[in-house]
Amino acid sequence: MIAQRISLNNLLAVVLTLAAAAYVGWKVSQAPNQAIQFAFNGLSVGAVYALLAIGFTLVYSTVWFFDLYYGAAAALGAYGVFYLRSQETLGGLYAVNNIVVNVLFAAVTAGVVAWALHASVYPRLRSRLQPTVLRGMLGLLAAGAGVYTGVVLTFPQELHVILSPVLGIGIAVGATWFLYQAFQGLVAGRVLLALVAVSGVAAAALGAYCGYFVFNAPESKLYLSWGVSCMLAGVVGLALYRGLYVYMRERSRSPLIMLVASLGILLAMTAFTSIVFESTPRPLPEALGSEPWTFAGATIKGFNVFTVGVALAGFLFLLYLLQYTSFGMAVRAIGDDEEVSKVVGINTTTVIAAVFFIGAVYAALAGILSGHDTAIQPRMGLLLLLKGWIASVVGGIGNLHGAILGGFVLGMIEQFGIWDLAGEWRDVISFVLLILFLSFWPRGLLPRK
Repeated sequence: MIAQRISLNNLLAVVLTLAAAAYVGWKVSQAPNQAIQFAFNGLSVGAVYALLAIGFTLVYSTVWFFDLYYGAAAALGAYGVFYLRSQETLGGLYAVNNIVVNVLFAAVTAGVVAWALHASVYPRLRSRLQPTVLRGMLGLLAAGAGVYTGVVLTFPQELHVILSPVLGIGIAVGATWFLYQAFQGLVAGRVLLALVAVSGVAAAALGAYCGYFVFNAPESKLYLSWGVSCMLAGVVGLALYRGLYVYMRERSRSPLIMLVASLGILLAMTAFTSIVFESTPRPLPEALGSEPWTFAGATIKGFNVFTVGVALAGFLFLLYLLQYTSFGMAVRAIGDDEEVSKVVGINTTTVIAAVFFIGAVYAALAGILSGHDTAIQPRMGLLLLLKGWIASVVGGIGNLHGAILGGFVLGMIEQFGIWDLAGEWRDVISFVLLILFLSFWPRGLLPRK
């Protein structure tokens, strides 16, 4: 009886798939130009869904609970850009700069930096310096990071000037570290030190040039605001994990309680966004590539091509990080068995905190790209979260490859599904697709092994 039911379900699934493919093929043959337009729209929208699904999948496959904060992170990324660049939108009519918001994010940043320094730097230096002196130094660094964040948020019109030193230093340090890793596999001893010293000078020159370039490029403020917004979303995600989720996981041991708690965070942050910015939709400033192109009768924006490229680059970066680095090995070990990971010496709290940070950055980036393409409104995070979750289910929840595949598949089905319907039916199609996959392919297109 069970075997017959499974066979019947498989047969029905095949019939539905063939019917959908036949319908799309028929419509494409009737209007190929329109099909190209729908296909490109599906790719650009699917790229946003893919970014959300990638961040969602990373967190879920590590701690095995649904963190609904990532909907708020998407909205935080979009509204962060609006907050920093609102004076450039609609002639500054809705410019926002709230001292309470600035102080709040400065305090959260200081707290997160203080914890990060205490978790990573303090254990290595406590045997060399007096604990009191070391704590004071690290506290000053954390306070400085908080003050710096407050300055960035308070003076967004000077964003390129304020961020240029940090950007230059970051590029110099990153280039030096990369060259050190490259040389380490080739030489050793004094030769390695000499190469690192020479490359350090070159990296410092590169960092100084980049900082000087940004300092003299006021048009870079929009793109710098992307980075600031993503960092703030990541910092809030890390703070929620370290300040709330850690203790709830230890006491509740229930994914349902974690789900309800993260839902409360999502709703609270949505309400806070409505208070600060009002509920009216707002546009973001035009980004690079907003001018339309014409290709085979379809209208294409360069920004949408950029969105697809960002999704693919984000996927490749995370794939490399998880497959070929020690951090990725630790993440995969925690996802397999967190308790065993603790036994073998993995600092699970620090690794999971980094996972929450990265996942929130991906969600914020998705919100930014979506906001530039359409508009932003406080409840956008909830809808984007649902689309990211549907993409994860379609692709195979817990599978990184399935996440990006599910995002593009969902985007394409949404667009082709409204060929003869109004655009308002797009969300209906998404949820019908979710029901179909939960009914016939609950493990998704690429099941997690």
